[in-house]
Amino acid sequence: MLHKILPHPYLTLLLIVVWQMLVNKVTPGNLLLGTILGVLIPRITTPYWPNTPRLRSIPRIVEYVLIVLWDICVANVQVAWIILFRSNANTRPAWVAIPLELKTPEAITVLAGTITLTPGTVSSDLSADGRSLLVHCLDAPDPEAVRDQIKARYERRLMEIFE
Repeated sequence: MLHKILPHPYLTLLLIVVWQMLVNKVTPGNLLLGTILGVLIPRITTPYWPNTPRLRSIPRIVEYVLIVLWDICVANVQVAWIILFRSNANTRPAWVAIPLELKTPEAITVLAGTITLTPGTVSSDLSADGRSLLVHCLDAPDPEAVRDQIKARYERRLMEIFE
């Protein structure tokens, strides 16, 4: 019964929180409207989610989010340093192909989004077979090290969360 009312409870909670952040004022009316949206949107979109992703570990999700937030802060400083103090001749942009062990589309999407959120990198393309992600790096003197870091830091953790 609860699954029919809240088919995606984490999405419901996320929508309520995002709504509160958008209106920037917690009032009973805003909370009620956020809750209504948080319940209705997942129920309306349920037919488009044939295979609901199963998240295996909430502590792993929290750990992943904290690591990503830390990496975003560090990358902001690194990109600022590159832009302000390095000449273009000393910057080595590179395209890096990341071979994927992830299988679920949701995990691959989170990985691509994480890479794009991190300043200095952007996910550009996913191969047709879903086995490789193309990433552009602002400065990558060692593209293999970038690939290895993404696989060890993000992909391995996403496998623990999604698969």
